[in-house]
Amino acid sequence: MISRPSREGDYADREIDCQEAMEPGFQAIVDGMIEAGWARGEVMRSLRRLIAADNMTQKENAKVEAELAIARAMLRAGKAL
Repeated sequence: MISRPSREGDYADREIDCQEAMEPGFQAIVDGMIEAGWARGEVMRSLRRLIAADNMTQKENAKVEAELAIARAMLRAGKAL
């Protein structure tokens, strides 16, 4: 079970609360990978690469969404693309 934020909205320790909620799952992933035969360093590097790939995907998705919003606005305004 994953803990929920201690309250709604933004608050000073929200990221700390998120880290604490994530810690058991994170440890389970790392421990499972090590038990499966992967070295701890490999696991940590792979996690960093997964985070970087997710960040890149999020940026690209935001870029595409912005381009789509501009195209929709132009269509609504009657301008050809």
